[in-house]
Amino acid sequence: MFNNILIAVHPTNEDEAKQALQEGARLLADGGELHLVSVYNPSGTAFFPHVNEEAPDAKENEVRDNLDLLMRKYLPLDVSATLHVLTGETAKQLNALAAQLKSDLVVLTSRGSCSRWSLRRATLEYVTINAPCAVLVLKGDEDELETKIA
Repeated sequence: MFNNILIAVHPTNEDEAKQALQEGARLLADGGELHLVSVYNPSGTAFFPHVNEEAPDAKENEVRDNLDLLMRKYLPLDVSATLHVLTGETAKQLNALAAQLKSDLVVLTSRGSCSRWSLRRATLEYVTINAPCAVLVLKGDEDELETKIA
């Protein structure tokens, strides 16, 4: 069991968020802290390219609202999470937040090696290698769970 878990999700991918939140809640120790994060690049070229330069405050609020909805939908009633919406280089922001929060586990999801997600694969690799704690990578397919502890 882990006392401080950081879960990174794309706020519009409900299947991945559901899988990550359920696994995070399962691994959370009694009295532990759960954190849900999405990182975006305002230029729209990041790992989570759901935000562009148009009205960044409004988009940030939209992302936060989506994260809140996912949290309420997929976490057990007795588990809550602190929401974080960050901007910048995704891998570095995730590792920095994990260090700041003193997380003992980062949970990420992966869709595999599809060329469309090559930046995502690079982000997963960077986080896994450089994270200040253990990293759990959940395979995007709901039928399989791929665990990589670093």
